[in-house]
Amino acid sequence: MRKIASFTVNHDKISEGIYISRIDGDITTYDMRMRKPNMGDYVDNLTIHSLEHMFATYIRNSEIGEKVIYFGPMGCQTGFYLLTRDLDNDTVLQAIKAVLVKIINHEGEIFGNTREECGNYRNLNLDAAKLESRRYLDVLNSYEVTFKYEE
Repeated sequence: MRKIASFTVNHDKISEGIYISRIDGDITTYDMRMRKPNMGDYVDNLTIHSLEHMFATYIRNSEIGEKVIYFGPMGCQTGFYLLTRDLDNDTVLQAIKAVLVKIINHEGEIFGNTREECGNYRNLNLDAAKLESRRYLDVLNSYEVTFKYEE
């Protein structure tokens, strides 16, 4: 069988950051890598779940919201995928940074935190989402983003 695109990237060479995983017509898949793969430092499920609720809500309500196709976690617990349609990379990067700042500054309840809205509503923690957002924003601000995997 043919390998899927994400299995063709050498994960030992991926660092924390943001990359273009693939482009399918007008849809770009961004690899939002929050941890270096295979190093034992993974994002725990509580944090992944909490960040997913917050980021998905804010990004879909942002200026690029109508062009967001999907946002969700990687099973390997090292980051998320963001799929967008017809947007340039810098616009997406700025939107991601703006959403991270909104999460960091969020006051009140975590989005979708009730039994009716979520299948595991007790497994949410705003402080965990804020901490991971701060960590990832620091990563994105620490280097010149090229969106390209290292070779």
